[in-house]
Amino acid sequence: MAPTRDKFTIHSKAVVCQDVDMKGDITIGSGTIVHPKATIFAASGPIIIGSGCIIEEGAIILNRRKEVMRIGDDNLFEIGCRVECPMGNFNTVCTRARVHFTTRLSSYCVIGAGCLVVATDEEILDEFTVIYGPAAERRVWSGQGRIQEADLRRKHAEYLREMLPKFNRLRRGDGV
Repeated sequence: MAPTRDKFTIHSKAVVCQDVDMKGDITIGSGTIVHPKATIFAASGPIIIGSGCIIEEGAIILNRRKEVMRIGDDNLFEIGCRVECPMGNFNTVCTRARVHFTTRLSSYCVIGAGCLVVATDEEILDEFTVIYGPAAERRVWSGQGRIQEADLRRKHAEYLREMLPKFNRLRRGDGV
């Protein structure tokens, strides 16, 4: 079997630092920001990342499955997290959290700092699910404050779009 070739499709309005480790078939949408030292591996199947996502340094996004791993819009991957599952929109995976490939995130989920989420069977987390604490406890968020959170995230992205290119070389997209 021939090794798969790397194929990167980076939107012209995305900010992807040169120092990002990428392998496989990867598509990055408009306005997405990828910090240096992040890792995106499409090991078995392709990864499609939507628009407006923020992927911080040390974050690992890995697709072990043959099917396409779709990551929706406006997701935040904090420092050192590891995600192996597809997800909807506006999720937050906090610092050093890990989400196994047997899990799926819908939208507006929060995986707390250092939490490990592993499902024995395929599991789809309901919208507004929050996983927190050392025992990975669960609760449902009311959604209150999500507009303020969206505004804060937009400001964060604006700042990063301005500052990252000043201190890092960028990968150029093919202008999709």
